[in-house]
Amino acid sequence: MSDRGQQTPPPVAPVPDLAGAPEAPAADVEPAADPIEIQETPFSLLDNQDQDQIQGYDQQEDAGPAPMTSGRRRTRTLVLSSLLAIGVAGIAALGWFYWQISSESDATLKLPPQIGELTLDTSQNAQDTADYLQTALSAEVDLDKTVGAVYTAGESKNVLFFGGTTLFWSPGKDLDTSFSLISDEQGAVVNLHEVPAGKLGGTMKCGTTKTESGDLPVCGWADHGSLALAMFPDRPESEAATLMRQIREATQTRG
Repeated sequence: MSDRGQQTPPPVAPVPDLAGAPEAPAADVEPAADPIEIQETPFSLLDNQDQDQIQGYDQQEDAGPAPMTSGRRRTRTLVLSSLLAIGVAGIAALGWFYWQISSESDATLKLPPQIGELTLDTSQNAQDTADYLQTALSAEVDLDKTVGAVYTAGESKNVLFFGGTTLFWSPGKDLDTSFSLISDEQGAVVNLHEVPAGKLGGTMKCGTTKTESGDLPVCGWADHGSLALAMFPDRPESEAATLMRQIREATQTRG
């Protein structure tokens, strides 16, 4: 008999012996997947070869401009040398052009009383003819001063000479223009061709024009300071060219 006020503890349930008990079937559990590894390098759309090329370009930029090869240096030297040669040639040609203008521009034409076998005709008829020729030339070519004369050598071998002085930038072109003055109903000056201009230089040409009495030789010269024409009735063209150079040396001076 227990004492009053004390409670009797409940009986402890016996622990079953699990050693010999059959194991419960394990539930079907899928094995855990491998952990996902996070790459530190971002995903690239370029393959390895493209990446190597880009890295190579980056290295070249970091290293600065590539050194100039010997072939490129030679090419650059040749180009610069060619440009320098062209520039020097252009300057030389320009210098020669202006020197020629300067040396020829200060020209004067005078009418000596005698030129070889030719004698200046001072008659009124000859003076009227000379004035007409000067006026016609001045109307076609802008001249500062003009001269005109008729020279005789007997046997009706007259020479009609007229010309003037100014600054000519294109003497050859102005000479061709002046030949158009000697034209009439029968035709203009034809068969124009260059002939030796002599020691005074410039341009000299000769040709022929038709007249009632036959072919009339015509010659003319032009440089940067003077221009003149002459007609040679009753003379062959070969003789006219020689006589024209003689007239020029006797009438033209410079400086």
